[in-house]
Amino acid sequence: MAIVNLWSIQDMIHKDADGGVITVYWSLQTRDQTGTDGLGNPTYGDEVCSDGGKLKLEYDASSPDFVPYADLTEADVLGWVYNSLIEGEETAEEAKLRTEAKWTAKLQEQIDRNNAESDGLPWAS
Repeated sequence: MAIVNLWSIQDMIHKDADGGVITVYWSLQTRDQTGTDGLGNPTYGDEVCSDGGKLKLEYDASSPDFVPYADLTEADVLGWVYNSLIEGEETAEEAKLRTEAKWTAKLQEQIDRNNAESDGLPWAS
């Protein structure tokens, strides 16, 4: 088993006139990857922890760094999300890793707790 962090963008709101994004809805699922299926796709156990949020943005369409909605990739938008998670002097990558570590620890606690408990009736075996 391996714990994996799956970041995704769920939706975005943008201005039709210039393609400026004003709101991003994101999520992070931390899951226990149990293996792969016959086609090489990951398979997951029942354990999952998740986080997510709404990122409000302001933009300047005249900026040389402006990327209109139609030209964005998920990686571009996830970069904005990681930047929004920065605390103190950390970089966006450090903020991403800190967030993943937090949710990985929560999932591991959940897995450990569930592995230490059983249900059933002793006389019904």
